[in-house]
Amino acid sequence: MNPSVLLRRSGWITVTVLATAIALLSARYLTLDPETFLEEQRATYLASLAPLTLHVGGAVLALALGPWQFLPRLRLRWPRVHRLLGRVYLAGAVATAAGGLLLVPKGLFGPIAPAGFAALAVGVLATSTAAFAAIRRRRVARHQVWMIRSYALIFTGVTFRLWLIVCSAAGVPFEQAYTSGAWAAWLVNLLVAEQVIARRATGPSVRSGRTVQP
Repeated sequence: MNPSVLLRRSGWITVTVLATAIALLSARYLTLDPETFLEEQRATYLASLAPLTLHVGGAVLALALGPWQFLPRLRLRWPRVHRLLGRVYLAGAVATAAGGLLLVPKGLFGPIAPAGFAALAVGVLATSTAAFAAIRRRRVARHQVWMIRSYALIFTGVTFRLWLIVCSAAGVPFEQAYTSGAWAAWLVNLLVAEQVIARRATGPSVRSGRTVQP
């Protein structure tokens, strides 16, 4: 197997496993059991159950479904399934961003951390809207590029938690780790996404209008 193909497939599998695991872990918040909430945020979440449910429910859907949208076999063999999953993904992305924006005013360690999450939510809305607008105009390659950016931002649900784990292991105070992660987690994801997009731009699959195989 071509090493670049193997690398893409390994990357897709890693992303899918991590995203699915965090989606399942996050779904426990939908039970609305106070014991599942982070102690520092428990009071805020209990007072904001509607936006919390919107935010978490949308994130679970978008995180879990996103990777499957990048499988060319699914798009080519079952285009209706691809479109259906795409609509559900976009609905989830909009829901999690809207819920996140509603929670921002009550966020921890303001104003820096809430501002980071607000920027993330706006970015999710902007990239997801651009992806939808592109596919409505049948601009497939452009749609794929915006979907990569959209999912990179959604994947912050994974990288933010990894950031907190690494910072905790390194002895970084929780407030500092949380505040820096509110910006770094999604900015790093976007940088990686732009690298992926740049590599696609030089590949034969984009010039032919096809999706790069993960």
